[in-house]
Amino acid sequence: MARHSRRRRRAVALVLLLAGLLSGCSSGPGGGRFSSANALTTSAQELRLASGPPPGIARELEKHPADPYVIEPGDVLLIQPASLDSPLRLPGDQVVLPDGTIQLGQYGHLSVAGKTLPIIEGEVNALFKTKLPDAGVVIVRLITRDSKVFYVLGEVNSPGAFPLRGRETVLDAIAGNAGGLNTNASRRKIILSRPTGPDSCRIVLPVHYNAIVQLGDATTNYQIRAGDRVFVPARSMWEDLCGSWKDKKTACPQTPCFPRQDAPTDTANKSGPLPLAHTPDMTPDQPATMGIPIPPGPGPKPSDDLPAPSKVTPTTTGTPPGYEPLQPPGV
Repeated sequence: MARHSRRRRRAVALVLLLAGLLSGCSSGPGGGRFSSANALTTSAQELRLASGPPPGIARELEKHPADPYVIEPGDVLLIQPASLDSPLRLPGDQVVLPDGTIQLGQYGHLSVAGKTLPIIEGEVNALFKTKLPDAGVVIVRLITRDSKVFYVLGEVNSPGAFPLRGRETVLDAIAGNAGGLNTNASRRKIILSRPTGPDSCRIVLPVHYNAIVQLGDATTNYQIRAGDRVFVPARSMWEDLCGSWKDKKTACPQTPCFPRQDAPTDTANKSGPLPLAHTPDMTPDQPATMGIPIPPGPGPKPSDDLPAPSKVTPTTTGTPPGYEPLQPPGV
């Protein structure tokens, strides 16, 4: 009877604990911890797991110059004669109006939206040659680029639209423009979405945030383009409780560029450093470590029927198997 009573009390305590966690899911500003307000939709999650990067996509270490800049409403142009002796006098900065035109005072207006600077400059010079032949060469410069923006949304400190300068990456967008991730942000499910047409395929790219900031892995630190959406979803309760689990669908293998010369090697196949789960000087009951010795504890001792651990005799000369000797610079 007492045993059933204890089980009942434990069950009630578990239910109350779960109820407390679930009540915290919707409390606090912005929906609180484990909020579903910024959760990935089912379609976005499926595309994130199924999509690969387009061929030749620009990344942090492989940036590409943008296409020629196309003028849109909101941009500001400066149109002036190249010579100070020109009789041409124009208003100041030319703001591209919502109808795509600029006002040139007594010389009328000119449609510029959807055109590049060289095209606009050619049309401006052709206009003034007919209306003021002594104007000389007229130059057109872009002085404000307000029409090209990208977006950082979701669980960041300062979400919004930001002007595109041309060099930004995903890390710049999150850390530099949006003020970094907030405490509710998921670091495993960030996505970069590119604008596509109504009936076309979708580009939804997974971003491995921890690999970018902790390992310097630029694989998913994509270069931002105009119209890109960086979305940081909220961390789920399961992700928070089991945050150490790896996302096997998006994990990438990591290899050191300059391995240690004294790293243990697999002498059987000369394949270089052994994986973290096994090194020659481990007993079978020792946990894997990052080369940090674990002091002896009260744990179980190896039994007599287990094979003796193998030992690696360090060499005093030569290069360990699987490595090329390092050469000084200039050799």
